[in-house]
Amino acid sequence: MGKFADYLKDHVNMSGDIDHGNASLSIRNNIAFKGPNVFILACAIVIASVGLNVNSIPVIIGAMLISPVMGPIQGFGFGLGIQDNRLVRFSLENYGIMVAISIVASTLFFILSPLTLENPSELLARTNPTIYDVLIALFGGVAGMLETSRKERGTVIAGVAIATALMPPLCTIGYGISILNWSYIIGALYLFLINSIFIALATFLTTRYLGFPVVNEIEMDGMRQRLSRHAFALILVIMIVPSIFSAIRMVQQNNFSIHAEKVVARNKSIGKGFIYDYKTNTSVKPHTLDVYLAGETPSSEFRERFYRDAEEYGITRNQITFHEDATMNRDILSESDLIKGIYEHNDRQVQELNDSIEKLEDRLRLYTSREMPVTDISKELFAQYPDITGLSLTKGPTVSNSGAEVTEQVVAVITAKETLDREMVSRLERWLKARLGTENVIILQKD
Repeated sequence: MGKFADYLKDHVNMSGDIDHGNASLSIRNNIAFKGPNVFILACAIVIASVGLNVNSIPVIIGAMLISPVMGPIQGFGFGLGIQDNRLVRFSLENYGIMVAISIVASTLFFILSPLTLENPSELLARTNPTIYDVLIALFGGVAGMLETSRKERGTVIAGVAIATALMPPLCTIGYGISILNWSYIIGALYLFLINSIFIALATFLTTRYLGFPVVNEIEMDGMRQRLSRHAFALILVIMIVPSIFSAIRMVQQNNFSIHAEKVVARNKSIGKGFIYDYKTNTSVKPHTLDVYLAGETPSSEFRERFYRDAEEYGITRNQITFHEDATMNRDILSESDLIKGIYEHNDRQVQELNDSIEKLEDRLRLYTSREMPVTDISKELFAQYPDITGLSLTKGPTVSNSGAEVTEQVVAVITAKETLDREMVSRLERWLKARLGTENVIILQKD
C-alpha cells in the first residue's frame, strides 16, 4: 500500500512543473482592455455574431479561440487566490468593459443584419444552460489555470476556450435584445454568468492549491469573514440550482422524444394505411406527440394498440393526437415530408414482402429436403424383387411419449403378392438404409 501511495504521489506531484512567476505575469498581461485586446475583441464579436447568424459551428469555434474575455475572469480568480485587491478590482473593471462592449456591438450587428434564420439552433443552444455547463466551466477553469502555470505549455488553453464558451453567449444576449426576446436574453446571460463564475472559482481554487505566494493579506474580523463566505456560497447556490432543474427538464425532453420514436416505429403499418411522420413538442407541459396518418382510416384496434404501446413508455393517450387528413393540409407538413413518408412506407412494404418470400423459401427448402426419391427407388426395388408390387416412402420426426423430439424417421410401406418373411424384411431394410443414407428406416408391410 505504501509503495502504491508513493507511486501515485510521484505521478500527481506538480511542484517541479509549476512556474509561479511566468504564470502571474501571463495572467496580468491578458487582463487589460487596451492595445491588441481591443481589436481582438472586436474581431471576436464580429466572428461570433456571424457564426451564430448563419448557424456555422466552425466560425463560432474560431470566435471562442480568439476571444480575450477569459483574461479578466482568470485575473479575478487569480487575484482572489493571492489576495491582491488591486488585481481583483482591475480585473472586474476590464471584465465589465469587455462584456458591455460585446453586448452593445452584437446587438447592433443583429439589428443591421438582413439575415433571419427560421431555426437558429446555435443561438438557441446558448439559452438553456444546465448543470453540465457548470461542470464544464469548473473543470475547464482548472485545466486552464494548470496550463497557464506549468513551465512547458501546450494546447490546453485552446481546448478550454472552446469548451467554456464565453463569446457566443454574449452575442446571443445581443441577439435577444435585437428582437426583444427576454427568454433569449436571460438564458444566454445565465450561461455566461455560469461560465464566468465557475471559471473564476476554479482559478481561485487552483491558485491556492498550487501555492502561489500571497501578495496582500486581507485583514478581516470573524464576522466579516463569515459574511463573505456565506455570500459566496449563496451566489454559487443561486447559479447551480436552476441549472439542475434545467438539466432534469432536458433529460425528460430527450427521453420523451426517444420513447415517441420507439412507439411510432412499432406501429408504422395500419393495414392499408401507415404513419408517415410524427412530431413531438417538448416545450409544453405535458409533452405532446402528433401522429400523421395516410391511407385508410385506422381502426379502433390500432388506436388502442398504439395507446398501450405508448403507455409502456409513460406516454398517456391525452398526450397523443392523430391527424388522419394531414396529407391534405400543407400547413401541417411540407411536400418533402409527405414524399419522405410515402417512400418510407414503400420501403417497409418491400421489406415485409422480402421477409415473406424468405420465409416461404425456407419452408420450401424444408419440404424439398423431406421429399423422398420414391420413383427411382421403386424402380430399383421392383427390378430386384418382382413379388413386391407397391412402395410408399414418408419422412418425418418421431416423438416419444415423453414429448421429446428425436431424429427424423423414414417409414417404408411395402405391398407384395405374398407376405414377406422376416429375413426378407431385414434384407429390404438394410438395402433402404444404404440407399437413403440413414439408419432410421422402418418397413411396414401392407396386407
